[in-house]
Amino acid sequence: MASIDKQMQLLGSQARAAAETLAFSTFEQRSLAVSEGAKSISNQIDLILSANEIDMSNARGQGLDDAMLDRLYLDRTRVESIASSLQAISELPDPLGRVLSQWERPSGLKIRRVTTPLGVIGVIYESRPNVTADAGALCLMAGNATILRGGSESSYSSKAIFDCLLYGLQLANLPVSSIQMVPTQDREAVKYLLRMTEFVDVIVPRGGKGLVGLVQKEARVPVFAHLEGIVHIYVDKMADAKKALDVVLNAKTRRYGICGAAECLLLHQDISHELGVEIINSLSQQNVELRVSPEFSKINGIKLATDDDWGREYLAPIMAVKQVKDISEAIQHITMYSSSHTDCIITEDISAKDLFFSKIDSAIVMCNASTQFADGGEFGLGAEIGIATGKMHARGPVGVNQLTSFKYLVEGNGAVRD
Repeated sequence: MASIDKQMQLLGSQARAAAETLAFSTFEQRSLAVSEGAKSISNQIDLILSANEIDMSNARGQGLDDAMLDRLYLDRTRVESIASSLQAISELPDPLGRVLSQWERPSGLKIRRVTTPLGVIGVIYESRPNVTADAGALCLMAGNATILRGGSESSYSSKAIFDCLLYGLQLANLPVSSIQMVPTQDREAVKYLLRMTEFVDVIVPRGGKGLVGLVQKEARVPVFAHLEGIVHIYVDKMADAKKALDVVLNAKTRRYGICGAAECLLLHQDISHELGVEIINSLSQQNVELRVSPEFSKINGIKLATDDDWGREYLAPIMAVKQVKDISEAIQHITMYSSSHTDCIITEDISAKDLFFSKIDSAIVMCNASTQFADGGEFGLGAEIGIATGKMHARGPVGVNQLTSFKYLVEGNGAVRD
């Protein structure tokens, strides 16, 4: 226990010192570090894939489910995508020193609100090795030091990627402690990280409901909450049939194990027994298990939904389907069961879209587009550290600009207050 305490104290003090250096680093240095890290990942693909094979073998032995295995798995295309993501991050505009607003007061004071780094960011995540790269790079570009704590299932893959980031830091002449990994998988280390208020400015959890719940319960450090993705699609009576079919199939079947995958389909009663049945049959043909409300129970091979099927993140080829009488019932259902991550309407009716947009209070609300676009890279943010579902500071995809704070710069000319 004392050893973990000392390890975490050392990580924290090194991160705080690095953050002080990063706050005065140049944009060119930070960009170079990320760009060189990207090149190193491209050059080390075989090594990273070998590390991932060890993780995958261990994960299968531990009986991890298919969704977790999909998140963990790397192939050449996925590693190249990680490198491309880092290169895109390195080419983003400098997020620091931006003037967010400025004004002058009758007293003669000239006031500017200018972006600054947050400081030290702790990132706790499960399974996905790419989070190591994206989190480290995004935090660095925003002038922040990072303490990463990945899951044990991805330890070899994450370490191989982490080493590439350190190489980039060295070439840019930045402190290697700007990005650190917790060196132990002991869960006590996570508890220490969550309580290190003297060193850590914010925690970003990225994982399942259990992880996020633990973080929110134990944290003394502010948290950017990333809750589970209980994602709904409502197909309105004025939906275009082709758009509805294409969007629903993509939103569910493109990848099952990501937080933007659709988990619940709501069908307006006026289209449920024609277009709705066509969508259900198409999903079944893609080997998606449907759990449906009673109106669809007579369709061959379909299971009747239970109360537990509403408000679930399956991360698997399973989808809940419910008939609703109108858009108001759809909104009521989503409000009751949504995790405030991403929800979507399919319609050609502008008034229905506007009502949905105004009433659904999720971080991302979409119309006529696959929910699998709920991603920082697809939003043009370069990448994301997660999808924040809370309402404080950052919400939705947390990219480089969301990893900054601000300060007020006030200039006077001998101004005194009456």
